[in-house]
Amino acid sequence: MDKKRVIKRLVAGQSTTDGAGVNLTRIIGSPELNMLDPFLLLDEFGSDNPDDYIAGFPPHPHRGFET
Repeated sequence: MDKKRVIKRLVAGQSTTDGAGVNLTRIIGSPELNMLDPFLLLDEFGSDNPDDYIAGFPPHPHRGFET
């Protein structure tokens, strides 16, 4: 299948915090992409400093789910 697709929109990630104060960039799950809410989030986070993420994310119903 060589079906071509057209990019409809480019959206920049938004800096935010989640969990116990983990700094991250939210790519999907922002008001700008509300057609994908409320069930899908895509976040990017990473740091060489463990203090930035060591507190992690407290227990919640979908913790550990991967897609």
